[in-house]
Amino acid sequence: MSDGAVPDGVPSGKVLEAGFFDRETVAVARDLLGKVLVREVDGRRIWGRLVEVEAYMGPEDLASHSSGGRRSPRNEVMYGPPGHAYVYFTYGMHHCLNFVTRPVGVPQAVLVRALEPGPGVGRCGGPGLVCRALDIDRALNGVALAPPQLYVLDDGARKRRVVTTPRIGIYNSGDWQERPLRFCWDSPDLSRPLPKAVRS
Repeated sequence: MSDGAVPDGVPSGKVLEAGFFDRETVAVARDLLGKVLVREVDGRRIWGRLVEVEAYMGPEDLASHSSGGRRSPRNEVMYGPPGHAYVYFTYGMHHCLNFVTRPVGVPQAVLVRALEPGPGVGRCGGPGLVCRALDIDRALNGVALAPPQLYVLDDGARKRRVVTTPRIGIYNSGDWQERPLRFCWDSPDLSRPLPKAVRS
C-alpha cells in the first residue's frame, strides 16, 4: 500500500482516467481489484478498496442489462462512453454501481460487488451495501468517474491473487450463469465467501 495519505484518510494515488476503462471488460475487471473507490459528499470523502467485481459482456451476455441489444432509458448509460457510472435501482430497495467499459455503442460494464471499507465506512459486502455505505444513488447515473463526485484511485497497493468464480445470483442465462466472470481478492468483506478449494 502507498505510504502517503491525505488528512481524511484516503490513500494518495493517481485517479484512473477514461482510457483505463476503454479496454476489454474482463481486463478492466481484474485490474480494478485493489483500487480505491472514492465518493465525495457533503464536504467529506469516504472510500473503500475494491475486492469483488463482476464483468457484464454486452448483448451476447444473457445476464446483462443489454442482453439481446436491449436499450432503454434505464440502461442507456451502458451504450455511452467508457469511464462513467451506471447506477440502477433493483428489487425496489437497492442501488447498484457499475463502471462502463469499451467504446461508445458497446454496452459492457463492471459491477462493483464489494469493498474493504475505509475508516468510518459501513459494511460493503454486496452491491447494495456498497451504494448505501458510499451514498450512491441514481443521481450519479451517467457521471464521469472523475473528481469531485465519484472516482477510482490507484495507490499502488500490493497485489493479491485474483480468484475467479461464476457470478452471483445469475439464473436463466444458459451457460452464461456458469462463466467465471466474478473476480475477487480473498477478503472477509466479500459478498459471498470463496469456496475453500479456491481460497489462498
